[in-house]
Amino acid sequence: MKTIIITGPSCSGKTILSNKLLKLFNDSIVIKTDSYYRDNILIKFLSIFQYDIYDRLLSIKKNQINKIISSIYNKERFVLFYHYDFMRKKSYQTKLPIKYSDINQYLILEGIFAHRLDLNYQETINIVCEEEKEICYKRRIKRDQLERGRNIREVNNKFSRSWFLFYKNFQRNQKRNKFIVLNPVDKRSFDKLALNLKNIKLNN
Repeated sequence: MKTIIITGPSCSGKTILSNKLLKLFNDSIVIKTDSYYRDNILIKFLSIFQYDIYDRLLSIKKNQINKIISSIYNKERFVLFYHYDFMRKKSYQTKLPIKYSDINQYLILEGIFAHRLDLNYQETINIVCEEEKEICYKRRIKRDQLERGRNIREVNNKFSRSWFLFYKNFQRNQKRNKFIVLNPVDKRSFDKLALNLKNIKLNN
């Protein structure tokens, strides 16, 4: 199964893009790295003293994501997925049946850590979302207040730091692998990407 990587800094449109692709390739499987945050005592303790802990790779269940990807590549009938409740800071598991299709299906990995897993990124379709920082900041305020129970002060503390950490790590990865740079809300860019992805499916 061909894999699409969607990464980018905070609130740059990663979910917007993955939802658009899911409508286009409706049998696709989406894995969000945001769903795999750790909820153990250690990470909660560290978060008290290190406010940017959830923007660091240490904060996610990387091994679990790799296992799920492997299960999908092996076309296992049932796969264990995770969901993270940001309000309660608790992780939940759900085993779901998977319907495999070679015609209209991609594996889509979305999130700020999607480009930092144990994958061969020379074989994946790598996309980095870009948007004006001010627009992303406004999106972040709205999302964090509604979905994550954070106030503006917390957003201000975390936002710029999260951008710095993302690009610091992304620049190292970008030197080794090719990335498509895309603004998810730009229709022309998305249409071009969609056409390329359709052609990939036709040629496989």
